[in-house]
Amino acid sequence: MLRLVFAIALLLASPALSASCGNTGAGFESWKSSFAKQARKAGVKKKGLQALAQSQYATRTIAADRNQKSFKYSLDKFMRVRGADTIVAQGRKRKARNPQFYAALERQYGVPSGVLIAIHGMETGFGNFMGDSQIVSAITTLAYDCRRSKFFVPHAIGALKLVDQGSITTGTKGAKHGELGHTQFLPGNALTYGVDATGDGRVDFYNMTDSLASTANFLRKKGWKPGRGYQPGQPNFAVIQQWNAASVYQQSIAIMAARIDG
Repeated sequence: MLRLVFAIALLLASPALSASCGNTGAGFESWKSSFAKQARKAGVKKKGLQALAQSQYATRTIAADRNQKSFKYSLDKFMRVRGADTIVAQGRKRKARNPQFYAALERQYGVPSGVLIAIHGMETGFGNFMGDSQIVSAITTLAYDCRRSKFFVPHAIGALKLVDQGSITTGTKGAKHGELGHTQFLPGNALTYGVDATGDGRVDFYNMTDSLASTANFLRKKGWKPGRGYQPGQPNFAVIQQWNAASVYQQSIAIMAARIDG
């Protein structure tokens, strides 16, 4: 019995294995110190740890995370608000201007042009706006925030490793939830599925070629079946669902892609 009490006392006295989350910015700095140990164990190196140390609590990210209204719209309203008709019209022109580029991606990954173009248009208006929030600060804030800490911690680790690799820096900007580049990859996915399609030795998500190849690679690795359908109920719709969890988003991509490829 005495040994059991002693063992429990030791356990209570030992430091937590992972950093504790919080719901305000008050504990962010102390969380960063704890998270740095977790990140180091996960393989984050000097540049990534420095980026973590320099990160700041992102109040705009928290406000955006609490106010995601558009995903609650009906499908028709969501497509109207997100400019589906414009995306389709511009997407057809982009495909017509550079058919060899999209055909090469489809040959390599099996993903039709329309799907990649629809995602590109939906996410950033074809690269016209890729975000104005510092990625490392945004994603570490979400990893610290208690609402979805478990989901965002691997992406925070991913972002720090991307800094180590030179794919992003502490100043790189993206969306308010830390997504980056032309198609708004979450950092953990960027780390896992990123492709250096230009062959310059660096995966650059702010380069359209690398970004779209990485997007096609993500979809293929998630189970995309070349030549099979991607509308709801068809085999590849389940893969579109892996890209974004919102039902209206998934349906919109499928509809727009069919119109672009039609």
